[in-house]
Amino acid sequence: MRGLWLGAVLLAVGCGPTPAVEYGEELFRDPKLSESQYNTFSCATCHATTATPEPGKVYAGHSLYNAASRPSWWGGYETRLLDAVNFCYTAFMRGVTPLAPEDPKSRALYEYLASISPDTDVPAQPFTIVKDITDVPRGTAEWGAAVYTSACLDCHGEAHTGKGRKTELAPVLPEVANAYGELFPGTSPGLVFIEKVRHGRFFGVGGNMPPYSREALSDKDLGALLAYLGL
Repeated sequence: MRGLWLGAVLLAVGCGPTPAVEYGEELFRDPKLSESQYNTFSCATCHATTATPEPGKVYAGHSLYNAASRPSWWGGYETRLLDAVNFCYTAFMRGVTPLAPEDPKSRALYEYLASISPDTDVPAQPFTIVKDITDVPRGTAEWGAAVYTSACLDCHGEAHTGKGRKTELAPVLPEVANAYGELFPGTSPGLVFIEKVRHGRFFGVGGNMPPYSREALSDKDLGALLAYLGL
């Protein structure tokens, strides 16, 4: 058994039975996995599903290729796959009640994750959350523009205008920093931005943004991003 769930071959969905893998992939890519009307995230927002990185794209989370075969998740903090899924479900997708093992959605998600986990002996993936926030050296704005496109554009839209952003709940960058002086007196806007990127929603600045670990976004890339945003 590579995870908590037992698989299901067919699940009754809509007008008739749907293969569990197919239903699971639909759920993986659909924000409506969460019943919250305010949720705009799907699992695919933060996770790729391929063995090799997608060129020009930076995800907050690791690829879920082989995820069902890993011994632990979230840097070792979760040792059951369903618990790892529910962490994302409740923390970032605004789900109120965690998915139960017997829920058809849970079973289908497992079948899908198992289908993209062909290897049986794989290590856990590192996930280093920066505990103590410090400033980072600024890089070039040119490189920072590429980082913005890869890591920020999908949710926040174009810089300065927010055009194309996923939801109005996602603030316009870097203009959101104009309020930092009042909200966080005595702290530089750049440092607040770093904390938001590294700690996500857990910093309490609103929204449900996931944290970017050092594996997902290096300090070098973060410094270039800050230069591009003028922070």
